[in-house]
Amino acid sequence: MEAELGLGWSLAELRQTFSCGRTKSLAWRKAQLRAILELIHDNEQKIYEALRLDLGKHPVEAYRDEIGVVEKSANYSLSCVEKWMSPKKGHIPLLFFPSKGEVLPEPLGLVLIFGSWNFPISLVLDPLIGAISAGNTVVLKPSELSSASSAFLAKTIPLYLDSNAIKVIEGGANVAEKLLQQRWDKIFFTGSPQVGRIVMSAAAKHLTPVTLELGGKCPIIIDSFSDPSDIKVLAKRIAGGKWGPCCGQACIAIDYALVEHKFASTLIEFLKKTIARLYGEDPKNTRNLSRIVNKRHFDRIRKILEEPGVAVSIVHGGSLNENNLTIEPTILLNPPLDAEIMTEEIFGPLLPIITLTNIEESIEFINARPKPLALYAFTKNEKFKKQILTDTSSGSVTFNDVLVEFACDSLPFGGVGQSGFGRYHGKYSFETFSHDKAVLHRSFFFDLEFRYPPWNDLKMKFVRLAYNFDYLKIVILLLGDKLKKTFTSGHLN
Repeated sequence: MEAELGLGWSLAELRQTFSCGRTKSLAWRKAQLRAILELIHDNEQKIYEALRLDLGKHPVEAYRDEIGVVEKSANYSLSCVEKWMSPKKGHIPLLFFPSKGEVLPEPLGLVLIFGSWNFPISLVLDPLIGAISAGNTVVLKPSELSSASSAFLAKTIPLYLDSNAIKVIEGGANVAEKLLQQRWDKIFFTGSPQVGRIVMSAAAKHLTPVTLELGGKCPIIIDSFSDPSDIKVLAKRIAGGKWGPCCGQACIAIDYALVEHKFASTLIEFLKKTIARLYGEDPKNTRNLSRIVNKRHFDRIRKILEEPGVAVSIVHGGSLNENNLTIEPTILLNPPLDAEIMTEEIFGPLLPIITLTNIEESIEFINARPKPLALYAFTKNEKFKKQILTDTSSGSVTFNDVLVEFACDSLPFGGVGQSGFGRYHGKYSFETFSHDKAVLHRSFFFDLEFRYPPWNDLKMKFVRLAYNFDYLKIVILLLGDKLKKTFTSGHLN
């Protein structure tokens, strides 16, 4: 691998570090987590600059979606890792007396983490926090599309973290392909379903477990509201959640909205006013919106907008600035359902609004499509909330807000079906990079002969009772057998 990738290190070095047991200690884990916090604090301005160069992110957006996420996660893990790594007592049935059981979390070994270009700092360091907390050695592969952030991580991480246990490798698809040819104990991937299939196929050759954080078309269901103050809040949350995180280039950003016919015009007017208030009258030239990551993705979104049936459905926005790679927040009303905008993940600042006769029809609409990573719903109807939870499947459901579930370390984050599988954040990150080893301690005392051949009817009765944990009948059976043997022995004497 060294020869192929031109590295000054090898996977064997990382495996040796893991084998010597250094990464398994609480002291090492806490030291690395503190080092991540130090890295973030010492280099905050450099991170802002890298994110500006890569995606045009404003420092406030960069802190909210990148630096703050990492800081929060590292602090949470620092406060909990000792508890997480401690053995947990296991309940052992009386049938096994005398014995005791425990569940012992152990690190998986050498893991590979693929970062994503849209949140190129947090989506590398946040999974890394989980891998470190669990006691693994790690190879990080940042996205080459966010080249400034990738270069920052490659240069800075070795200055702060244990370079014998944590490595960063830069490069494009050819490097990723060579990495996937190697044997890993875990692969963690954030990206598109198309690349996710490649990762999973490569992992299967070595039976490597994978976590895939993908995406999909995340819907928002918007019930009809009459109170202007409620509508104002929901419009602000929708506008902030759709266009605020990386200008819609986020796996959990709203992809399309479902609303009743009678409420559509009201919603659109409130959204227009909110866009102007949050992002200015000329949002494609504002610093409050990120830009599109590169020309290829810019052209992809432009092609979506230029489809004839789609172009005529634009009710707000639609202007583009190719020089700056910026696209105005755009609202579309009832674009064709067979157009790319409604069949593929948008990953950009376009919001199609689909109208329905009755909002309950939204459930059938969502279920006719692949399961989303996130589902959002604005409603005060408790019965409808239960129906959404019962009759739909998604990675997460958030009522009356958008995106905030991502910031809750006490909740798992992950997809289902085509939106991915596996989960992380907080303790769930620790579990993702750990194996729960079952441990049972037994004594030489009290060995039941009923466990062993030769088999007979009495032993069959014992086995049946044992699997039902019917201790009273087991005692009666054992006493009966004992009395029978005593009587038989005395009779023969």
